[in-house]
Amino acid sequence: MEKELAEVLLDAANGRDECDLVIKNARIADVYNQEFFTGNVYIKNGYIVGFDDDLKAKEEKDAEGRYLIPGFIDAHCHIESSHLSPSEYSDAVVPTGCTTVIADPHEICNVTGLDGLEYMLKASEDIPLSVYFMVPSCVPATAFEHSGAVLLASDLKKYIDGKRILGLGEMMNYPGVLAKDEEVLKKLSLCWENGKNIDGHCPSLRGKELSAYVLTGINTDHEAETAEELREKTRKGMYVMLRQGTACQNVKELVKGVDEKNISRILFCTDDRQPQSITREGGVNYGVSLAIKEGLAPALAIRAASLNAALCYGLSDRGSIAPGKRADFFLTSEVKDGIKAEDVYISGTLVASGNRIIKKAKHTKPENVAGKMDVKDFSKEKLRLTLKGDCVRIIDIVAGGVVTKCGKAKVKRDEDGTWIHDPKADILKISVIERHHATGLVSNALIRGYGLKHGAVATSIAHDSHNIIAVGDNDEDMELAVKKLIATGGGITMFCDRKELATHVLEIAGLMTDATLSEVTACLDMMHEKAEKELGVSKDIDPFMTLCFMALPVIPALKLTDSGLFDVNAFSFVPLEAD
Repeated sequence: MEKELAEVLLDAANGRDECDLVIKNARIADVYNQEFFTGNVYIKNGYIVGFDDDLKAKEEKDAEGRYLIPGFIDAHCHIESSHLSPSEYSDAVVPTGCTTVIADPHEICNVTGLDGLEYMLKASEDIPLSVYFMVPSCVPATAFEHSGAVLLASDLKKYIDGKRILGLGEMMNYPGVLAKDEEVLKKLSLCWENGKNIDGHCPSLRGKELSAYVLTGINTDHEAETAEELREKTRKGMYVMLRQGTACQNVKELVKGVDEKNISRILFCTDDRQPQSITREGGVNYGVSLAIKEGLAPALAIRAASLNAALCYGLSDRGSIAPGKRADFFLTSEVKDGIKAEDVYISGTLVASGNRIIKKAKHTKPENVAGKMDVKDFSKEKLRLTLKGDCVRIIDIVAGGVVTKCGKAKVKRDEDGTWIHDPKADILKISVIERHHATGLVSNALIRGYGLKHGAVATSIAHDSHNIIAVGDNDEDMELAVKKLIATGGGITMFCDRKELATHVLEIAGLMTDATLSEVTACLDMMHEKAEKELGVSKDIDPFMTLCFMALPVIPALKLTDSGLFDVNAFSFVPLEAD
């Protein structure tokens, strides 16, 4: 806090000057004692002054007995996954009670490099939502795929001490950490030397390997899957995030391992959350509500979504309703059966009411982040899948998450060994097309559990390198879908019987758009309906979110990159043919 601000607040706190605002008759969330108390909250210059009744204020508002909750902090998110620009994302999540996010821009940086980071920093200035960043640690995520950029420790060094840079983003390359990879250690050193946080990403890592990972200063993880894993990670000092994204939903399972003893090490995050999910369910508040419904005491859940994140990331000016803290909070009538923000205040100003933003955030024109589509010599012939045998490895989708299984199946082939789609079997072709460096690489494999009956779906969102990924039962529709994305600069598209069903254009890096939340939601709602009714995609999965994670070679077990079929558990490429 600056001296001038402290002087102003001291005068207000001692009654020598009027406060700007008082919220009266509120049930205030005390995240320190993990309880609620009835009182008044006095505010001056955007900060909380105190609760004392003998203070004066220019403006008075009656909470009418509603709960006054500190603004929620999303401890880990990728704004890009909302398909929205930072300003539109702010307008979407602030009405849900989220006032601060810790964002990792590795999606856009994997496409456009440091230009993406510069855009995200600029576009998130002067908007209601407080946006802090973790510089991406894994661009590319692994050496087993081609991304649009390579960011080394030397590239990140000039950003690490930035005012809104809190540390290093999720360190997905845990094998590199354990093996003392020189470049990985250089990136970790940036945080060691500058006193910054290091986010983790270590699904299923346990025992001595987990201890080795943690001792390097990596102190968070959002990939825990079981209550037992959560407790081991908190025991070893990590903050564990209860994640409720669109595809990855871990709150109900993980909350089983949370209690008063380890609540101080629990955070909430959304990770990847699509616009329909935000519109219909909310943001990080939805995960908090689920945890409460599963039995976690409201006071504990609220603490995890506010104070804990502030402490974890060193945001000492927020996270609680207390003197000297930013007046970021929201009012709600209910906390036991789900938390929905009714009135949202940021720096003591009402910014959203009735789930609507009052004044739209300042928009920043995208620069140097157009969708890169440098694809070489693509044709239908490159989608041809030739097999040496009938028994093959299959990427098996697991509904409700992004983890897959290593499946096997016997498939049909023609006399040349080319795979033939069998309408009776739920097995489809999946292809990844390199789009950044004109390598001409195209890899093909087979996937089960997607449910598509006829046609093709393609998207330029393919975590984390974001090459083009397509799935279908025939090469003609897949070819047209891929070519459509190349022509538009990226997005999501669907074809059936050589006809375009719908296309969602994402002109910012092939990941995001300048369209509004309502426009994006309407388009995706229509496309989801067509995917289910006209293509027959399974109701148990999100047709687009699920597909975009099938190229992520850091999440078990079997994934497809532009270089081939990758066994994440073995951390190596494997042939399509099974033994």
